[in-house]
Amino acid sequence: MWFKRMSLEDWFDTYQYETEYDIGESAVKFLTFDELDMDLGKLPLRYGFHKGRPDLRGYLAQQYPGLSSENIIVTSGASEANFAIIAAVANPGDHLIVEHPNYTSMYDVPRSLGCDVTLLHLTYEKQFKPDIDELKDLIRPDTKLVSLTHPNNPTGSMISEEELMEIIKIIEERDIYLLFDETYRELEFEKPLPAAASLSPKAISIASMSKCYGLPGIRIGWVATQNQFILDSVLAIREQISITNNAISEEIAESVLKRKKEFLQKSKHHVENNREIVSNWIDRQEDFEWIYPEAGVVSLPRIKQSVKVDPEKFFRLLVEKYRTFIIPGRCFEMDNRFFRLGFGGTPEEIQTGLENINKAMNELK
Repeated sequence: MWFKRMSLEDWFDTYQYETEYDIGESAVKFLTFDELDMDLGKLPLRYGFHKGRPDLRGYLAQQYPGLSSENIIVTSGASEANFAIIAAVANPGDHLIVEHPNYTSMYDVPRSLGCDVTLLHLTYEKQFKPDIDELKDLIRPDTKLVSLTHPNNPTGSMISEEELMEIIKIIEERDIYLLFDETYRELEFEKPLPAAASLSPKAISIASMSKCYGLPGIRIGWVATQNQFILDSVLAIREQISITNNAISEEIAESVLKRKKEFLQKSKHHVENNREIVSNWIDRQEDFEWIYPEAGVVSLPRIKQSVKVDPEKFFRLLVEKYRTFIIPGRCFEMDNRFFRLGFGGTPEEIQTGLENINKAMNELK
């Protein structure tokens, strides 16, 4: 079989629903129907538009200066968008460069499709920032696409607008595509990066309603690009997979986007407060260290080298005894001393989860 299960999602399946304190999730705390204040009673449960509802695409296009609803295709989450773009651009044997660490499907999909994948490593020593000179050196004559994610999942790192413009210049000069995952762009607390899709016909933006809006359960993502070949190809591929989107999900997404400012302000306030809780906690730690996450809702702390514990035993003790959920570094093909720590939950959930991290570590030590 070409495709294998992701270690990350296997960990979710095994433990997430068995725990009480989820501080490994990568999204703002999920919303409920009560919080949406919607009436779905007269919604037609029919097949939808293959590109996504025109009105929904219109709302999404507002994020991309110079683009219209015709430059948007709504997908089943950003994961379907990623799959369709890779399948459209690359043939087996073609070369792709993917930033690492990342959500693992960003490199698992091209590997499974038979592509030659080179990882552009973000390192703790470089503050989890991409080295643009290294990126240039990695590009080959057969390179078809560069895939980057900022704000980054799982590190919370950012690049500057100047760095993004330099990357755009590189991909245009080499005539390759840039796939830029902007799922967390609206949780950048200083100044959001410009949308990559607005900057070049060679740039493709993907995003979703999952992370910033707390709506992972509706599985709504999208592709934005000026490139007609990409739009046509993504449409053809997703017609073979999902045909159209869920009618209820599209209705929810549009309802939330109509009140976008209200939902985003709430999310930002919530995440900034929670990030401060985690930051204050880690400042007091002797066993853990991190690179402060500049944006988004996740971070990638690590157990210090001086701490003599088995990380896997620590993670399993934490979930099995203390019912607290974080993500081991191995799920991102990282040194297992790293772990993803999210701060999208309730303050009480985060406080208790952090206390439980200390209890589990002290028990092992």
